[in-house]
Amino acid sequence: MTTIRKPVCSDCGWLETRTAADGRSLRFCVKHGMPRSAVDLLSEPCSDFRPLETTKTFPAQAPLPPPSPPLAPPPLFQPPDPDGFRRFLRDEKDFSLRPKLMTEREAVKRFIHSGDYVGFELYGTVRCPLSVVREVVRQRVGGLRLLGQGLMDADFLIASGLVSQLDITYVGYEAYGLSPILRRAVERGAIELAEWSNAAITWRMKAAAMGLPFLPARSMLGTDTLARSPAKTMKDPFTGMELTLLPALVLDTAVIHVHRADKFGNCQIDGISGFAVEMSRACKRLIVSAEEIVDTEVFRRKPERTVIPYFLVDAVVEAPFGAHPGETCGAYRRDEPHIKSYLEATRSEEATRKYLDETVHGVKDHAGYLKRVGASRLRALKVRPDER
Repeated sequence: MTTIRKPVCSDCGWLETRTAADGRSLRFCVKHGMPRSAVDLLSEPCSDFRPLETTKTFPAQAPLPPPSPPLAPPPLFQPPDPDGFRRFLRDEKDFSLRPKLMTEREAVKRFIHSGDYVGFELYGTVRCPLSVVREVVRQRVGGLRLLGQGLMDADFLIASGLVSQLDITYVGYEAYGLSPILRRAVERGAIELAEWSNAAITWRMKAAAMGLPFLPARSMLGTDTLARSPAKTMKDPFTGMELTLLPALVLDTAVIHVHRADKFGNCQIDGISGFAVEMSRACKRLIVSAEEIVDTEVFRRKPERTVIPYFLVDAVVEAPFGAHPGETCGAYRRDEPHIKSYLEATRSEEATRKYLDETVHGVKDHAGYLKRVGASRLRALKVRPDER
């Protein structure tokens, strides 16, 4: 094992004192790790690396000061109701094996209503179900409470004045920065926010899928995110560890874009799956849009790849390039010039409205949108078989 000679790591300043197998005491850089072949025993942790909890292993840490000025936590926009969710599934959900193919227009009209709590599943710009989002904007389904782990989905709806409350994790464009549309809405008080970590919002849906009112976790402890969240904390009775209690989140309607589906709603996703599994099991109604509709035999050949089974799904929409200008892994790359021009438009409300008029209200449906983008441009985005 290599000895770190400086008393403080020149890179991160994050060191521990560790005892090696031969009894030597070494300063160890936590950030860079140690060789896998080394056999070392953990000694007293570095004072900069003390966890929040109190256990038999670590000494207690002084409580963090409250935020200044203290903030009243926001309310739960969708309080947990595990038994109500079970009753809905029992009494109102149709689990039968039946064809569910329909257009975006029909799916939105039937399954997304004013005032609903709605979530769109995506991972950055990957698999954002924008063909359905644009239809929600066209139909002007308002007063929505929204699961805000998103990008263009949240922006389109907020810019159109259709969102009243937002459980936010992150609405931003990676290296391009945060959303000007969200910032403007928050600054003028047009939208009410509650904050969560990405993990926390996923575990809230996992709690709902498990039929529980909450799940304990260690996410958000020691952060201002917790202070701006309706989550609660408690001391674990077994270890004395401080925990966050994450309330179950049941969506009225969820929308998930997948690589392929059959007419009954069986779905496969290639590449990163985001939180599709959790969301599909924590919603009353589920719309899936798919790059292609395939025969059910595709699912029978590899049943282990069915991440969403048919009985969870209420509507199946065929939507090639349904995530454009984002990407769908292995099918097509994201349209970087389009996204850059869109982000330029978001700098002002007038330019944002013009963009939405052209790409959403200015076309009849998803097929019209693809025609406006252009077949040659879409072909250029496709991933070749040898690139997969």
